[in-house]
Amino acid sequence: MGHPKISFKGLLFGTAGIPLSTSKRTTENGIKQVRSLGLDAMELEFVRKVNVKEKTALKIREVAENERVVLTCHAPYYINLNSKENDKFEASKKRIYDSARITSICGGWSVCFHAAYYHGDNPLAVYKRVKGGLEEVIEGLEARGIKIWIRPETTGKPSQFGELEEILGLSRELEPVMPTVDFAHLHARTIGKMNSSKEFIWVLDMIEKELGREGLENMHIHISGIEFGEKGEKKHIDLEESDFKYVELLRALKEYGVKGVVISESPNIEKDSKLMKKIYESI
Repeated sequence: MGHPKISFKGLLFGTAGIPLSTSKRTTENGIKQVRSLGLDAMELEFVRKVNVKEKTALKIREVAENERVVLTCHAPYYINLNSKENDKFEASKKRIYDSARITSICGGWSVCFHAAYYHGDNPLAVYKRVKGGLEEVIEGLEARGIKIWIRPETTGKPSQFGELEEILGLSRELEPVMPTVDFAHLHARTIGKMNSSKEFIWVLDMIEKELGREGLENMHIHISGIEFGEKGEKKHIDLEESDFKYVELLRALKEYGVKGVVISESPNIEKDSKLMKKIYESI
């Protein structure tokens, strides 16, 4: 199975969803607003369901190509490839498949999702179930000739499947799977660690070790401020309100020559995306 080929010169910055400043809130207008803000990417947010029809998807593709905006998507949150209930397992696979199919029609590059919950199960057993579910999704996409990156995401709670090592393992073993690295989630998941240059560099070294240089030159990244407690992530907050050392992270990303897309998931998506782009370009 193939995947979209984009030759990134560096990092593109964009918003998780339609920018807040978009007057008439359609996806097409959101893409135009992203460009007018001086940004380069937008993540389609399929929070509850895949709510874009094929006809609309073709219009979205045309606008994105005209505006030179790279599209990604976040699949619905109701995904659990470790569900013991077969109907929920099948529905989870379908949500990933449907997200990938529609995003591909939109001309999108990458689909990310939270893969599973442990439910107290052995993490290795959960890994095998998640891998098996993704293999079935990929078979379905291959049968339709759909080319898009499939990206399980690092998650913000220890109760969720999504350790960095787990996501890298899936990326190494399955084609076309690559990570979505949410650095705020790693910070919350480790209850306040993963928040220094040394730790950010460890993450980038791990990616290069497991996936080679392609892993660093084909990254789908989420960055935001985050509030957390002893159980991990509570909610996303604006960067300047958080303790997250995003400037150190951006410096590490630039020093390592990381390429790809950085999506802001802060409540004020465009403000933080513009802030990150400005800092990144000044380093």
